[in-house]
Amino acid sequence: MGKLKALLFIFLLLAIVALYYGFSPVTLPKQPFDFTLNKGHSLNAISRQFEREGLLDNGRLFSLFARILGRSNKIQAGVYRLDHAVSKMELLQLITQGNAGKSQVKIIEGWNFKQLRAELDASQNIKHDTLNMTDSEIAQQIGAPEENPEGMFAPDTYFVAAGSSDIEFLKLAYQTMQRRLQQAWLERDQGVPLTSPYQALILASIVEKETGTAADRGMIAGVFANRLRKHMLLQTDPSVIYGMGEKYTGILHHEDMTRDTPYNTYTRPGLPPTPIAMPGRDAVYAALHPASTDALYFVAKGDGSSQFSKNLADHNRAVDKYQK
Repeated sequence: MGKLKALLFIFLLLAIVALYYGFSPVTLPKQPFDFTLNKGHSLNAISRQFEREGLLDNGRLFSLFARILGRSNKIQAGVYRLDHAVSKMELLQLITQGNAGKSQVKIIEGWNFKQLRAELDASQNIKHDTLNMTDSEIAQQIGAPEENPEGMFAPDTYFVAAGSSDIEFLKLAYQTMQRRLQQAWLERDQGVPLTSPYQALILASIVEKETGTAADRGMIAGVFANRLRKHMLLQTDPSVIYGMGEKYTGILHHEDMTRDTPYNTYTRPGLPPTPIAMPGRDAVYAALHPASTDALYFVAKGDGSSQFSKNLADHNRAVDKYQK
């Protein structure tokens, strides 16, 4: 009986400590505070993330708390916002019931802003405050300095409260992209031929649209970096197609590549004036950490991968082999 009493006492003590810990508040580094939980990340990784971001003083205690409550395998990936102080219990409930009472909205890597607007307009769970706004008016509403909001929203899975304004959603996705982009810019390889985070976003959007196989992403970024250094035309079809807008019917003709537009990288040097799509994390990373290569050309092989060449003669042979 003595041992049983001791075990009961220990259990009761642990329960009291857990309750005390669970109802203690977290510290918001700023208000509102947004954070992203990536799919596949472990509880320990998420707890360390919270500690790095200043939300928790001790990530290990939070992991232990979650395990005691049996919630360690129920983490929901997504982008979250805390607009007021919460307890550690409420934080745990939020990230393990991430989609409870909320609508899931996905931004797909490679989408352009027109596609995102169509997705939001079709949603029945959010308010359509942007319905009659121009793109530049939306950019002003979300606090973007650029008039064109193309490429400015982070691809991810978001959970938004039913009835939320699409403006608030776009502002959250914009702020998420800005945080990712600024951090990636600080960690960029020295010598990348880019002068600003916005240029990195433009190049990343091209890399996103040109990449058919993930293994080629760094090499594709390396080709464009080399062409920028040598002041060569980028000659990237996705940018031409973007500039054509509604005129593009699914086939790119020779005259399309000779007709000048601000996005025609066959007629105009350097980067296009804006991104052409919303790049994912990997495309942003590739743009700022391009592969070290002598290649100046690439052509699609028809299986999703690309053939890279160092000179025009080899490239022409690759074109004959894979596309003619």
